[in-house]
Amino acid sequence: MSLSRVMRWITGVLEALLGIPFLGGIYILSQAWTPLIVMLFLHIVTWILTHRDRGTTAGSILGVITSVIAWIPLVGMIMHIITAIVLFLTASRPDPEPRRVILND
Repeated sequence: MSLSRVMRWITGVLEALLGIPFLGGIYILSQAWTPLIVMLFLHIVTWILTHRDRGTTAGSILGVITSVIAWIPLVGMIMHIITAIVLFLTASRPDPEPRRVILND
């Protein structure tokens, strides 16, 4: 399992936790929106790793968008849930074959 796939699982779980009605919002507000900044960073790192491994980057892109607009109460909760589902779906797919480099002698 590639590092990008592990990161998609991790960010998916964190997004699902932040999407729990009321509890996710209370946690984000009590931490002064810091979890959204941390998630933005994690999604960017996951996006880079997934792009490098030629995986599906849709979940990470959606995660970046979610981190930016999740300060809106109801919209944030819905976006966290949708992002978690997309990340779980992309993480459950097998990793693509690694690129092969053919050297000519």
